[in-house]
Amino acid sequence: MNFLYAAEVQQPSLIQSLLPLIILFVIFYFLVILPQQKEAKRHKQMVESLKKGDKIVTTGGIIAEVVKNEPDFIRAKIADNVEVKIDKAAVARKLNDEKV
Repeated sequence: MNFLYAAEVQQPSLIQSLLPLIILFVIFYFLVILPQQKEAKRHKQMVESLKKGDKIVTTGGIIAEVVKNEPDFIRAKIADNVEVKIDKAAVARKLNDEKV
């Protein structure tokens, strides 16, 4: 019966049991969180740099011309004598001149 006690199973340490979770979090951070943060920063810089005359596309697909860049909104012209206020978060991208 002593041979049963000789084969004691050691419990893994706390670090050994948490190591797979830590590795998964690091992989998740570099593959998902970091690129998303970079894209959000790039979008914010693009929206803040908009000036009068720039062409934009909203998330709804409306193409407009920037009239004024205000602190929270953008005034944009979507047709002759039609100006709208657009939330800065609704700006999808800036159109380049060669695309229009």
